[in-house]
This record gives sequence, structure tokens and C-alpha cells, in this order.
Amino acid sequence: MTVAEILTIVIKPGWKKGTKITFPEKGNEKPGVIAADLVFIIDEKPHKLFTRDGNDLVVAQKISLAEALTGYTVRLTTLDGRTLTIPINNVIHPNYEEIVPGEGMPLPKDPSKRGNLRIKFDIKF
Repeated sequence: MTVAEILTIVIKPGWKKGTKITFPEKGNEKPGVIAADLVFIIDEKPHKLFTRDGNDLVVAQKISLAEALTGYTVRLTTLDGRTLTIPINNVIHPNYEEIVPGEGMPLPKDPSKRGNLRIKFDIKF
């Protein structure tokens, strides 16, 4: 006799690729054998703009040489739909990275805290 059971997984903000969710003894059952554990492993869907590095989000911005020398304002829509406007007042040199604290992924153990947003610049010479 087949018994159907619905299992619910609540995905928490900030869970990383490789996070395992285990339902003990909910796997295949055979007479006289203890049912196996049912294990789900989290994967991450690629994003067209952001990449993840631990709890940080990384984004690349292409800018002109003039913008690199005279100042640039980054405008981004975050994963949760907010619009960020980040003025860059420093001269942007190759390999320059602007760090915006608290705008990365939520920390799995404390979703009120977040990683950083790291903005990398690709200067068109």
C-alpha cells in the first residue's frame, strides 16, 4: 500500500548552496527495514547581475575612463526590490572595489544581519 505524505521545506533567507535539509526515516520503505532518511540539498540559481561570495554579493559595473576620474553614481536594484544609489567620490582605478556594508545576503543564523555588497569596476579605456 502506498502512503502519500506532504513534506514542507521553508527556505530561509541566506541559506547557501549545499545546505542539507533532512527528514529522518521519510525515504523509501520496505517491510522489515527502517526507512531511509530523505535529504534535500539546496542549490542556487544564477542571477544575471549578482554573484555570491559567502555572505557577500558581488556586482560588476562597466564605466568609462571619464566616469572613473570624475566620479560615478552606482544605481542598483537589490534582490529584495529596493533601489540603491551609491555615490563613488574616490578616483576609481583598475581593481578598485567599493564595499557597501550590510547590503549582501542575510546571515543564515541571524537574518537581521547581512553580508556586504561588493561593487567591482570595469573601466573602459
